[in-house]
Amino acid sequence: MALKYAGIQVEHREIVLRNKPQSMLLLSPKGTVPVLCVDGFILEQSLDIMRWALTRSDPDEWAAVDESMAQAWIEKNDGPFKSLLDQYKYPNRFPELAQEGVLAQAIELMLKPMELTLQSNQFLMGSKMAWVDVAIFPFIRQFSMVSPQKFADLPFPSVKKWLDHHLQSELFNSVMDQYPAWID
Repeated sequence: MALKYAGIQVEHREIVLRNKPQSMLLLSPKGTVPVLCVDGFILEQSLDIMRWALTRSDPDEWAAVDESMAQAWIEKNDGPFKSLLDQYKYPNRFPELAQEGVLAQAIELMLKPMELTLQSNQFLMGSKMAWVDVAIFPFIRQFSMVSPQKFADLPFPSVKKWLDHHLQSELFNSVMDQYPAWID
């Protein structure tokens, strides 16, 4: 989304992770996605790609935020919330964990603070969208898709409105094309 927002054209290559192309592994031996290669320069993390894109073009000033507040959201999301999301999405990988307990922890850690923030702001960093919203949105989207009915039943109207804003946005929908798997 940040690449599109910044107006940066890329050749998109969809990767099947259980059958990683050799060309990808030559660029990025760790074999994770996304990977961005620009003139021999390799970026292997979504946030790094997002930050790089915003240094090239940031017409709505997504990057003009309180960095310490932004970092606090990102650390919470990319650390403990991501772990809880994996446990919630893949209960068969974590049979020792009670799903309701995982759900409760995720709600306390991320959804309740988001709801409180979004009750007084349209976005996580204030009245306008910022890179933090775009960085966290895919994780909340995944969370909502694990059990759509459970998510619908949660008492978080501001989070749902925020999520729906992103799901309905032209930006999100413009990057959600299906691509054939890249094969070397």
